[in-house]
Amino acid sequence: MTAESTFPAPGAQPRGTGFSPVSLLERPVRTDEFRFPVRRPPARPASPLPLLAADTLAVLAAAPVAAGLGHRPLLLLLLVAATLLLRPRTASPATGVLDQLPSVCGRVAVCWLALAAVAAAHDPDHALSARSLLLGFVLQCAAGLTGRAAVHRRQSAVLLRHPRPALIVGPAATGQRVAAALLRHPRCGVRPVGIVTERAEGGAEVLPVLTTGEEVQRALIQNGVRDVLTVHPSVRSSRGPLLRAMAESGCAVWELDADSPSHGGPEQLAGFSCRRLRWSARQPGGAGKRALDVLVSGALLVLAGPLLLGCAVVLRAVGGPGIVFRQERIGRDGRPFTLLKFRTHRPADAHESATRWSVADEQAMPWFCRFLRRTSLDELLQLWNVLRGDMSLVGPRPERPYFVAQFSETYPGYAARHRMRAGITGLAQVNGLRGDTSIEDRARFDNAYIDNWSLWQDVCILLRTAATLVRPTGS
Repeated sequence: MTAESTFPAPGAQPRGTGFSPVSLLERPVRTDEFRFPVRRPPARPASPLPLLAADTLAVLAAAPVAAGLGHRPLLLLLLVAATLLLRPRTASPATGVLDQLPSVCGRVAVCWLALAAVAAAHDPDHALSARSLLLGFVLQCAAGLTGRAAVHRRQSAVLLRHPRPALIVGPAATGQRVAAALLRHPRCGVRPVGIVTERAEGGAEVLPVLTTGEEVQRALIQNGVRDVLTVHPSVRSSRGPLLRAMAESGCAVWELDADSPSHGGPEQLAGFSCRRLRWSARQPGGAGKRALDVLVSGALLVLAGPLLLGCAVVLRAVGGPGIVFRQERIGRDGRPFTLLKFRTHRPADAHESATRWSVADEQAMPWFCRFLRRTSLDELLQLWNVLRGDMSLVGPRPERPYFVAQFSETYPGYAARHRMRAGITGLAQVNGLRGDTSIEDRARFDNAYIDNWSLWQDVCILLRTAATLVRPTGS
């Protein structure tokens, strides 16, 4: 399930032999120089109680008038419960009441239709009339939207009086442009207090530029910063340790698209689309994902033991000594580990193995080596990597340090794949991104998998991978 062929790396430019793969890996930024106040309580989210109260009062105001439910308390309680269960999620202050109108009206309609069905089934002689349904629907929608408008105005007023202080991380010019836009739109509720960048640039400064850990620490503490806005795709890889230190100190880290709607996030900030990044010490997945890895990899190693032994014996007879191929790959947080595979090719030397996209010539391989690669059986030894914690069953496919350095420079977001353990298979692979396919597409699918991780998604990817093994197409 790795990308191996005799072609150059997709999208990567050839490098000279003097290129140092270590020098272009994620720039090490020491987090111990940033003495941020750790383990602060996270910023308190907007309370859902005002919207709950608005929706409940809307039911209590409309139902007795429209359908006479004041004398039928069970039906009234059912309507209240259905309304609260189906109510729209708490919207951000940037979302107006008119934006919520379709969602509110649709859910209210479902509640009244369900109520009519229950009432008719329980007591056909006292079923709700069409007039009562229509009147109840209109009254509850009007009352609900009025209450939500009041809540929305109050939240907007609070944010206008007390905006959340934020630091902007990214290139100075882009950061100053975003800061100016945020300051022109105070109703967004965010007040930038500084630009965190590696070096100051000439030009007019809307906000002070912070280039050292000491300056960042001072701005963070003095302003009570709770939000961090990244304004360039490369920030997650180049300033990853800094962002992680800020997240661990209690800040919410957001990715803001300053140039184009690349991800089209549902959140909007002064017209920029943005989304929440998870840079906390707690990685996506956690104990549930690790438990799945241990249980499944352990069971498969036991069940596949005879198959592994048979492959090793045949490979030794066909290809000679040295049946296990070991290669350094980059795993979670940029840490290297040794990946295991059945040896299906023999590189000329260590440099060729580390710096060529692949040294395998499939036509020159023995028949059994071609069989192992086409059926992905050469990857089975990575179950041991999973069991010992180097890898996961599902995650971004790991790559060699040389190519990680190249791809991290060429493709924005590639280095962000290392937020999670590397995997034997992943969302990119089950969507056909294997072999010589777009690295940019792989990075996009891998980051989408991490951003939306769930244990069920892992199970689905494993099932889809098992289905592809029935009709193998090669590594």
